[in-house]
Amino acid sequence: MAAVEGCEEMSGNGELEESSAMEGVETHVPPASETASMPEENGGSIVAPEAPVGPDPAPFSLPPPAEDEEGELPVDFERLWKAAQDNPQDFTSWTDLLQYCEQESHLTASRRALQDFLLRYPLCYGYWKKFVDLERRGGHINKAEEVCVQGLQAIPLSVDLWIHYINLLLGTLDMNMPESPCRIRRVFEDSVAAAGMDFHSDRLWDLYVEWEKEQGNMRNATAILDRALKVPTQLYNTHYDKYKEHLNGNEPKDVLCQEEYEELRALCRQSQKAERAEQPQDEEEERPPGEEEPATPEGTDTEELMQKIREQVLLQRDKVYQQNEGEVRKRWNFEDAIKRPYFHVKPLDRIQLRSWHSYLDWEIAQLTSDTKDPSPDPNEEAQEASEPTEPTEPTEPTEPTETTETTETIEPIAPIALAQEESEGGVVAHDDRRVRILFERCLIACALYEEFWTRYAQYLEQQSVEEARAVYKRACEIHLMYKPNMHLQWSAFEERHGDLTEARRVLEALETNLPGLAMVRLRRAGLERRAGRLDQSEALLWDAVTESKEKPTLHAFYSIKLARLLLKLSRNPSRARRVLQEALEISPDNDKLHMNLLELEVSGDPWASAEAVQECVTRALAAPLAPHSKIVFSQRGLQFVEDYGNSIQSVLSVYEEHQKLLREFGGAKREAENGEEDPEKLCKSDDGSAVAPPTMPHVPITTPPPSMMGTDMSAQSGYGGYGSWYQQPQYGSYGYQNTWNYNQGYYPPS
Repeated sequence: MAAVEGCEEMSGNGELEESSAMEGVETHVPPASETASMPEENGGSIVAPEAPVGPDPAPFSLPPPAEDEEGELPVDFERLWKAAQDNPQDFTSWTDLLQYCEQESHLTASRRALQDFLLRYPLCYGYWKKFVDLERRGGHINKAEEVCVQGLQAIPLSVDLWIHYINLLLGTLDMNMPESPCRIRRVFEDSVAAAGMDFHSDRLWDLYVEWEKEQGNMRNATAILDRALKVPTQLYNTHYDKYKEHLNGNEPKDVLCQEEYEELRALCRQSQKAERAEQPQDEEEERPPGEEEPATPEGTDTEELMQKIREQVLLQRDKVYQQNEGEVRKRWNFEDAIKRPYFHVKPLDRIQLRSWHSYLDWEIAQLTSDTKDPSPDPNEEAQEASEPTEPTEPTEPTEPTETTETTETIEPIAPIALAQEESEGGVVAHDDRRVRILFERCLIACALYEEFWTRYAQYLEQQSVEEARAVYKRACEIHLMYKPNMHLQWSAFEERHGDLTEARRVLEALETNLPGLAMVRLRRAGLERRAGRLDQSEALLWDAVTESKEKPTLHAFYSIKLARLLLKLSRNPSRARRVLQEALEISPDNDKLHMNLLELEVSGDPWASAEAVQECVTRALAAPLAPHSKIVFSQRGLQFVEDYGNSIQSVLSVYEEHQKLLREFGGAKREAENGEEDPEKLCKSDDGSAVAPPTMPHVPITTPPPSMMGTDMSAQSGYGGYGSWYQQPQYGSYGYQNTWNYNQGYYPPS
């Protein structure tokens, strides 16, 4: 078997770069006259139609660790191990640990480190390969195979990992056993079903073809080449060259399926007879009298006939090749713009992220419109990077010709996914699978970016709730464990689709993983409230208030939320008042607590709550609040007594206290807006530029307002800022020709 395991070396990003023996003879020829260097492979994916694309939604698990066979662990292992465990998001700590274990050549330490690392970073296919080699060198062949299977479950899109697995089997199985070739063929079929449609899957197809040739299965090799011809890949042209070489180097009857061979043989014989019938009559008279044309032995075909059959085969395949070349050309610049198709913790630059988005936009557009064929221009950087020698416009694929598909069985266990997806005689149809493949490839390089996971889940949700749920599960339980936004989206997704139990579980797990996030506790309370479990929502907020007493700001925040729930939904103002009063004992300097308590009292019966309102104002004025906040509370107290006071004496008394406060703070007045609840919104500048005036009816003023001469200007804006409201220039069109000073003549000059 010539399937030689490639030479491996570590790159700077911790991934393994592999060049197989087969790559040395492959020539990169872009479509038409385009020339560019494409990024290295890291795999896309496609699976059988009945299975979702991507890894198994269930969390994968590594083989259990074996007993310590080498005694004590290396000296520095515990130190490096603790550093990695204390900060599992620090990728450098993990690579230091793995490098140390590799240097020490300690099987148990390496196994332990790799197992824990790959649970957190399963997309690092290079470390899966290292793990396999570690077990193989230790003589644990079965464990090496288990690791390979687990790695392919975590990242089924990696062509490199599939080739590594196949090479492991080729190097360890006894090929003299009848079941060994069947097992190898099944693995090949699984590999092309999972990664065969990736743009960089050429090595996998070539390895499969060469293996079938070595097994003497020429018809199987032809069937595989036929499938490869229909897949847009980077080295698409080499498959056609190898097909021609394969066909010309063997008898057509040995490489074509029986049905296609008989059909073409009959067609070519008919063509030969027609050609002979058209020959001049005198050519037949040159034979001696009585001598007839020599008869061809029954079942024997001439070389001329064989050549005609080859020509017919290539004529049909050439149409497929031309159509496939058009598909490659349309994707070329997009692929060329992708510089890092593998996973790494280092951030991607904006150009790379934009390139992925542009590629996805284009692929989805191809799906949604059969007639639309936009030019492949992901961004200017992609065009500059590819630098084609001459501009090429994407062409519309030609209609596939009607040919007889090869049906030779190659003993797969599962259905041959690619064969099922192929349109008759042409390249794989442009449908939803292409979009999914691209999303899966994107989520290798962009696994740490929520935007792509969200986009993929939203795309799948339109077709299958279960597939969208699997995407959320992969994102939140493997790659984005410490990014709450994705978990919150997952919970909202489950609630939207009626699975409240799962929505609760997602939020509870997130709060356990990232304790102390207020938005998570509020989402949990909101979920219970929407589910009609108001007592559970209240209990969650009570727990939050109790647990946050050591953090005054957070305690005040939760207290306000709980008080609002008790007041607005539970209709229990006494409990809401008690919550705010207790919070003020812990945070007397929190103006938001004071303001919410004041609003609670103001919202009650105005005649019954007058004393409580005045008490709130007095408490706020005595608290260690900022001067402008105290002025706001004084203004609100004045507003209340102005609107609901029982006597003019009470109004004037509060007004005088307010004037004293203004004088105490040097006239640093802050005018309150009617109806505002947030004190930050109540504190506006004196010019009133940010104050929204109420809508007033257009009523002409027949009596001019009282004169402003001789009045205290502070009194004009002492309460409510009415003067500033009506001094806005935009009110000129409403007929207010002069200032309507509401307070003028009502309060005496101070």
